[in-house]
Amino acid sequence: MSLRPLFVTQVYQATLAEGRGFAEFNAQLIDACRMLAEEDEGGRRWCRANGYRGYTSYGSLNDLPQRLPEFAELKRHLDRHALAYAKALNFDLARKPRLDNLWVNILKPGGGHTGHIHPHAFLSGTVYVETPPGASALKLEDPRLPMMMARPSVNDEASEAERPFVYLKPQPGTVLMWESWLRHEVPVNAARSDRISVSFNYA
Repeated sequence: MSLRPLFVTQVYQATLAEGRGFAEFNAQLIDACRMLAEEDEGGRRWCRANGYRGYTSYGSLNDLPQRLPEFAELKRHLDRHALAYAKALNFDLARKPRLDNLWVNILKPGGGHTGHIHPHAFLSGTVYVETPPGASALKLEDPRLPMMMARPSVNDEASEAERPFVYLKPQPGTVLMWESWLRHEVPVNAARSDRISVSFNYA
């Protein structure tokens, strides 16, 4: 007997934390994120209207790499990772992946983000800036879940690749990327302080 793993979902994981000057760069990112949360009135209105517990620039700002040098530097890092991921997936691309949008997330204690996908993109992801003890993991969902019908649950010996949900616990500097159709969510932040991340889409 043999088993053939078909239609594999490849999630990309890397880190910026091993790079030179990371601690200073990450501190600058934290300051930039918190500055936006204070100054972006449109973003705060969007959060109130959409029940987002904390702050996100998703609904208000779409030019962060042009607006602040910290995000321009982050874009340069992410462009390299997106290209490496696309190559690892054997995508036949006529040009390099293009950053379509980039947004800040500051999730307060008790806040979460329900399951969703990212339409109109082909690669999506998040870089983690501040992850205090108890901060939410990233929860990834098996894309076949709605079609499993009467499939039994898996036992405790099942590998990560066989489970219906996988929880990834990032650290500051962690870069996670996935294909944009992969459903994911952020469970409730059980930390006593803010969880800060920057999410992005590539077209």
